[in-house]
Amino acid sequence: MAFSEKNPVAGKVLVTGGAGFIGSHLVDRLVEDGNEVVVLDNFSSGSMDFIEQHLKKPNFELINGDILDTEQLERALSGIDFVFHVAANPDVKLGVSDTKVHFDQNIFATYKLLEAMRKTGVGKIVFTSTSTVYGDAKVMPTPEDYGPLIPISLYGASKLACEALITSYTHTFDMQAWVFRFANIVGPRSTHGITVDFIRKLRENPARLEVLGDGKQEKSYLHVSECVESILFAIENSTEEVNIFNVGSEDTISATRIGEIVVEELELSDVEFTYTGGSRGWKGDVPRMRLGIGNLKEIGWKPGYSSEESVRETARALLCGK
Repeated sequence: MAFSEKNPVAGKVLVTGGAGFIGSHLVDRLVEDGNEVVVLDNFSSGSMDFIEQHLKKPNFELINGDILDTEQLERALSGIDFVFHVAANPDVKLGVSDTKVHFDQNIFATYKLLEAMRKTGVGKIVFTSTSTVYGDAKVMPTPEDYGPLIPISLYGASKLACEALITSYTHTFDMQAWVFRFANIVGPRSTHGITVDFIRKLRENPARLEVLGDGKQEKSYLHVSECVESILFAIENSTEEVNIFNVGSEDTISATRIGEIVVEELELSDVEFTYTGGSRGWKGDVPRMRLGIGNLKEIGWKPGYSSEESVRETARALLCGK
């Protein structure tokens, strides 16, 4: 694993969604590095518990507000040198029942942020995107230059639209952007996802585990600590106007195997696995996903954990209440 001891984003930093899962881990590192960090979060999915250790630090400020509120957003951007845009609604399944939520909380929120950045003269943005922009990719590992990009979920479509807004603002208004397309990021403070779901189900019924789909879905999982390292390493070592990176492990793990790991960590036995059937866990689910991380490797970074190691570490952390 490559890792830099430098601080690639020295200055005053805004993290939207900084009280969420990935955002709070990013905040931990940015504060530790000595940056002046401002978090803007409406706590719709974030938690005060994730950031309370920073509340009394002189280089940390919390704005309990909504990115859709222009006044709060412009206040948050005052004196900012660098924006980490992590705020989003990350629930892929939700798009089936609510077709507007990802438009409002992802696309429109990103537009509002970019407009406020343009007006306040803030020129650098990091955006946390997703592997779902690729849809059912026919090439695996899927490289950053794969195309055409045909998302199959409203969540994936919203993130791709955000990418397009960011790259067009970057060119039109002389900004600089780093776009990170994540595989499944897991670790302490996880609030949703398959590992969280399996722990909840097995605590409710230790004798039976329902797996969505056929259990053969194969996907890449990366520990959140390595996700944060990859982001900061890429910022330090890439200087194009627009810099796009896939972020993930170099292997995959099946849904069934994740279930087995959770069973092992709960020290259960004779658990019956049942399956809802079909190749997809839900409408919009991509059953096979492995990202090519060629751009990260080209600048000298690669992950140290396998997907299985990341999932097991996550299960242990969650079972310990982390």
